[in-house]
Amino acid sequence: MPSSEPPASFAAPDSAAPTPAQLGYRMPAEWEPHEATWLSWPRRDGSSFPGAFDSIPPVLAKMVDALADSERVCINVSGPEHEREAREALRRHRARIPHVRFFHIPTNEPWCRDHGPIFLTRAGDPKPAIIDWDYNAWGWKYPPFDLDDVVPTEIGKALGLEVFNPGMVLEGGSIDVNGTGSLLTTSSCLLNPNRNPDLTKAEIECKLREYLGVTNFLWLGDGIEGDDTDGHVDDLARFVGHKSVVTCVEDQEDDPNYEPLHENLAKLREMDAEDGTPLEVHVLPMPGKMIRDGKRLPASYANFYIANKVVLLPTFGDSADGWALSVLQTVFPTRKVIGIDCRELIWGLGAFHCLTQQQPLAGG
Repeated sequence: MPSSEPPASFAAPDSAAPTPAQLGYRMPAEWEPHEATWLSWPRRDGSSFPGAFDSIPPVLAKMVDALADSERVCINVSGPEHEREAREALRRHRARIPHVRFFHIPTNEPWCRDHGPIFLTRAGDPKPAIIDWDYNAWGWKYPPFDLDDVVPTEIGKALGLEVFNPGMVLEGGSIDVNGTGSLLTTSSCLLNPNRNPDLTKAEIECKLREYLGVTNFLWLGDGIEGDDTDGHVDDLARFVGHKSVVTCVEDQEDDPNYEPLHENLAKLREMDAEDGTPLEVHVLPMPGKMIRDGKRLPASYANFYIANKVVLLPTFGDSADGWALSVLQTVFPTRKVIGIDCRELIWGLGAFHCLTQQQPLAGG
């Protein structure tokens, strides 16, 4: 069952300084109105797409173009030359770009969900605020990550926004919120000793409570095979409403994902929203097993991105693509669900949700 109260013996760090929650901030749900979508353009010398970099810009161009009628797109680049490279790729692959704005904020890799800022809002405030969690490349797996670690603060400087520093390692893909107090995560990632070995589960919950304004913690178990993040929730289950979630389920009993995904499904069916209402659970399929160079890739339909007018769905040339699109179109009836082929992108072990970070409309 979810836990909702901090232990009496644990106080928020630096009690002299008010935390974002004490100041009235909260992390909005992804489907709430956006000001912009943030991306970090990949570098040819990065490690995310070994031997396959040239296959990635066409996918990114489709993604940027799909957001053209929805919201502004802000793209981090290393500098003028990197910006020219990105602009040329977008033009070459026929993406509309009047809605695109570039920021000269260098990154090591393109996974903006995890190294980018988490934006907070509060009622009546014309500006959002930013959380800059510590970042260690999913447990020190892919150094260097020095540029990625400071991206949130650099964006805060560029936008003139207040930045809070919790002093805890956290990636954006490891959590999902409904905007009214509930947070979905996994014990396999957030409690992994390669992130915050000196923090207990209760202390981690306290940090999340004080910095994101959440009160109700929903803990799932293991992630999918091939996921190098130790089980990010955005490959497993996502809020699609204040009291509803979608979750991926594997039907093939001999697949290594079968047991952990069914265990997570069972847990979700026993979970409640922050007001005690049982969650409504919608099932997403899993695509067929994808192997490249002998490696299982973490292909998942749960790695979709919710924008103002569209939902970007990763597809994999699989018979289940249409089924996944139908499920999401049902739960997002006012948005157009756009499927984009991610068979090349998934070689980097991530898809649309991993690449994006939403900037909410302030004042909510």
